[in-house]
Amino acid sequence: MKQYLPLRMGKTSIHLHKKTVVYTTLAILLTIVAAIVSLGIGEMYIRPLDVVKALLGFGAEQDALIVQQFRMPRIIIAILVGAALAAAGAIMQGIVRNPLAAPDILGISSGASVAAVAFLLLFENVSIKWLPPTSFLGAMATTILLYALAWKKGVTPLRLVLIGVGIKIAAGAVVTLLIMFSPFLLQNKALLWLTGSIYGVDWNDVLMILPWVVILIVAAALLARRVNIQQLGDDIATSLGSFLQLDRFLLLIICAALTGTAVSVGGDISFVALLAPHIAKQLIGPSFGGALPLSAFIGSLILLIADLIGRVAFSPLDIPVGVFTSAVGAPFFIYLLYKNRNR
Repeated sequence: MKQYLPLRMGKTSIHLHKKTVVYTTLAILLTIVAAIVSLGIGEMYIRPLDVVKALLGFGAEQDALIVQQFRMPRIIIAILVGAALAAAGAIMQGIVRNPLAAPDILGISSGASVAAVAFLLLFENVSIKWLPPTSFLGAMATTILLYALAWKKGVTPLRLVLIGVGIKIAAGAVVTLLIMFSPFLLQNKALLWLTGSIYGVDWNDVLMILPWVVILIVAAALLARRVNIQQLGDDIATSLGSFLQLDRFLLLIICAALTGTAVSVGGDISFVALLAPHIAKQLIGPSFGGALPLSAFIGSLILLIADLIGRVAFSPLDIPVGVFTSAVGAPFFIYLLYKNRNR
């Protein structure tokens, strides 16, 4: 029985592992189902069939208004933010070769948080529309700082991890100081953002991050072979002709851009970047080419489910999505620490 499915596009031929195709298709279907269910749940319940009709444009006018204008942006943002965080996590784990690596653990998300919290607390009279680019620039600046501090005749995965953890701790201290010396009302605003929430997003947010998420994930997919080579170790990768440091820098920039894009509208949502790639690799193996798309859809599914629980479990309260991702992700991180204690 053949394990690979050939896919021909002109003169290019790609062989897809059947297991990858099966699990990715399943993840896509589950994401669609979760999205339809989530679109129907709210103060006014809409049946799944009526949700589909509203999406296709021949449902009741009231259903179409609720689904398309009020609920759809939040669902799409959950899908995009989850995919971006998961893809960033897959990239980070690929180049660091450590299942514990993720942008939120190695300080990139924390850098975005410092920039965002500083903006919220110090520039309260400036339009909130400048928050996303501010957090994006924070993530990029942190990545450049991480790479510069880790450079010593090249950058090694171990130095990236150690310096990344140090940056995370330092950034956390800066955020704490900013919040401590700020007015009470602004503190609540900053703390809500730090928890991670997609409440109140609209179509402008969707249009802002959609092209970035798609372009960056495609760019990462085009570099999949280089990530696979890096997983063999620095010496072997170099002997195979890999431009190791250049590839590592490009992948870190893509990782930072994905993280900054996600954090810019969703806040500091923790552990999705850790959970999704690990689940994907457990299902299909370590190959980055297959793990990247599967991780992205698993990340979308995780965030959709977390958002749905946040809206339903404590209704009429709307609990930030980051509360539930942390509740699941923190024990999982402890489990990974225990499992890899001898590495």
